[in-house]
Amino acid sequence: MKTILLSAALLAGAASAHAAIQSKTIEYQQGGATLQGVLVWDDAVSGPRPGVLVVHQWLGITEYEKHRATLLAQLGYVAFCADIYGQDARPKNVAEAGAAAGKYKANRALLRGRVTAGLEQLKQSGLADPKRLAAIGYCFGGTTVLELARSGAEIQGIVSFHGGLDSPAPADGRNIKCPVLVCHGADDPFEKPEDLAAFESEMREAKVDWRLIKYGGAVHSFTQPDPGFVNPGARYNEKADQRSWADMKLFFAEIFK
Repeated sequence: MKTILLSAALLAGAASAHAAIQSKTIEYQQGGATLQGVLVWDDAVSGPRPGVLVVHQWLGITEYEKHRATLLAQLGYVAFCADIYGQDARPKNVAEAGAAAGKYKANRALLRGRVTAGLEQLKQSGLADPKRLAAIGYCFGGTTVLELARSGAEIQGIVSFHGGLDSPAPADGRNIKCPVLVCHGADDPFEKPEDLAAFESEMREAKVDWRLIKYGGAVHSFTQPDPGFVNPGARYNEKADQRSWADMKLFFAEIFK
């Protein structure tokens, strides 16, 4: 009996050692640019599972996005960190990040093309169920996933964390086919009141299934311990970070049921 129990324990230990969060860098193309994203999954989960596209903030793909993708993999999802800028366009400082983000905000068609290419990589991973897909984004990435929805993408939901809500073409809200969750700092000084009001009108007029959650005391970049610059209007808020992540999980439980 002792031998049997020991063997079982060894097998369980071996299985536990094998089961781990895996990641892989994937190169892909869009518009003549070479992009470099990161796929993250738990190899203990078998078969297709819900997939989540993760879109970076203005500094591009950093350890922050990879960490979020790991947390998603631990929840049983497969996550793909999309690369909007390209492997040869990594911002080295705040000035370069501002210029890079501004380039895509000024060209929403290009922005939509880049994020759609990332979504396709998630679909082609062989790990994601193509009928159960979502996208989340932070700051610049929050703006990006909203543009993905406005493009009419076949996706089950999007979540914007402290993202810009402005839209050069509000009528495109009619193209949105999925529920939308916006997690917003109630005291974010970078979000113009008129843009916030215009976003709400866009959602109402397009009859989108949407929700906007404001976190009291939170400003911009409230989920990021290091937003990449020092500004009292952009700082980490632990409560808002934890609450918005919990709200995202409830949203996913609903759209993926």
